[in-house]
Amino acid sequence: MRQTSASCLDAWMGREAFAEAMIPVIGRLYRENNVLLNIHGRSLINNSTMDILKAHRFARRIGKDELLPEETFPLLNTLAKLQLGSATIDIASLNQKFTEDGNGATLEEFLRAELAGIVGKHGYEDGTSTDVVLYGFGRIGRLLARLLIEKVGGGHGLRLRAIVVRRGSDNDLSKRASLLRRDSVHGPFDGTIRIDEDANTITANGVQVQVIYSDNPATVDYAAYGITNALVVDNTGCWRDATGLSQHLQSTGVARVLLTSPGDGSLKDIVHGINHDTITDADRIVSAASCTTNAITPVLKAINDRFGVIHGHVETVHSFTNDQNLVDNFHEGARRGRSAALNMVITETGAAKAVAKALPELLGKLTGSAIRVPTPNVSLAILNLSLEITTTRDEVNDYLREMSLHSDLREQIDYIDSPEVVSTDFVGSRRTGIVDGVATVSTDKTLILYVWYDNEFGYSCQVIRVMDEMAGVHRPFFPATDVVREALSVLAAV
Repeated sequence: MRQTSASCLDAWMGREAFAEAMIPVIGRLYRENNVLLNIHGRSLINNSTMDILKAHRFARRIGKDELLPEETFPLLNTLAKLQLGSATIDIASLNQKFTEDGNGATLEEFLRAELAGIVGKHGYEDGTSTDVVLYGFGRIGRLLARLLIEKVGGGHGLRLRAIVVRRGSDNDLSKRASLLRRDSVHGPFDGTIRIDEDANTITANGVQVQVIYSDNPATVDYAAYGITNALVVDNTGCWRDATGLSQHLQSTGVARVLLTSPGDGSLKDIVHGINHDTITDADRIVSAASCTTNAITPVLKAINDRFGVIHGHVETVHSFTNDQNLVDNFHEGARRGRSAALNMVITETGAAKAVAKALPELLGKLTGSAIRVPTPNVSLAILNLSLEITTTRDEVNDYLREMSLHSDLREQIDYIDSPEVVSTDFVGSRRTGIVDGVATVSTDKTLILYVWYDNEFGYSCQVIRVMDEMAGVHRPFFPATDVVREALSVLAAV
């Protein structure tokens, strides 16, 4: 029956009331249990009423069904009663699973069975945490700071303790704080920031961060600031091999090092979701690879597992970076001296070859090139692939949609089929690669995929996931994917 304007408004106000009531429950689960709640990858932590409603509305694009707050509110209340341990929970997928597979159980019975591994655990049982130092505070460093502050929870897990920079001016501290507070691409910091000039600290949302001035990674005395067994995240790009990065390990208080760019030599390039399980206690220095490698490798793995990749070419249409010149000027790199704000610039990318470091089965099968374009953020990878198995556009899109919803790569792969989206729509995406289903082209054994990625924020989210693995604090993800793996296996056999 067609709704009247009055009934539409009543329905909206009812959903608004449910969303308002969710906020304290979401916050309590986060602070007391270290539980991160999301809807198909859209975080609900520190969200407004409108953000929560938009996340519910967004669910229809992914799961094709409307997600109603009146359905998720009782689910949240029940979760709050279970004294859960640390976890990441997708309430949209959990609600769907209860609706389809509840088998007559009450909501609490279903949740106790589905979350049996964390029921009664009450956050981090041992209260462990890992000190984190950001060495460098540029584009990636500041986004990592935002993410670390956002997920501090009850103070366990990863704890941002310090940033290390070279002093740039007499008012360096206030300028660093201002850059954290305001961002031309990602908007204002969500919270409060204050500085202490005497102590050289920046305090953001209660997280006190020591600012250390140094130009030598081997001589910082972190222990003097109470920092021990720290994970140092090198965002500078100055050193990319084990020899250079091992300088960090000479500083007191450092245990491990993570590089936020592709590693040289034998350094492991880790793409979370693909080869993060290869990190061992003996790996004191690893790389989080590049933004493009993180964007395309999960999609390539999904396609290779289902259809087989014979060979392919990766073309990236990449936003300009700080390495390019704003106006024409000398640059040691080819073409990068020309104005980034005015030109499309053909340049090189090592991402196609780097894929093989994380996904050895594609060794020698990919070539790649890049075009830098006059946009500040969000890039596009075009994957032109020759497959072993004949397929169709619909089959590929359905498969990748399912992978984005229910597979072990659901933190990395996203899917959208709107004919209206453009690059700015993906600013702030927490997935590393978003498949544009409308743009997919498939002819027999030739497949062309268009994959969007926020080359700053999406990549930073992957870096955080690698940090979690290195620190041993990566939250388990619910609902479990076993049932869906069976469904995908059936799909693959058809």
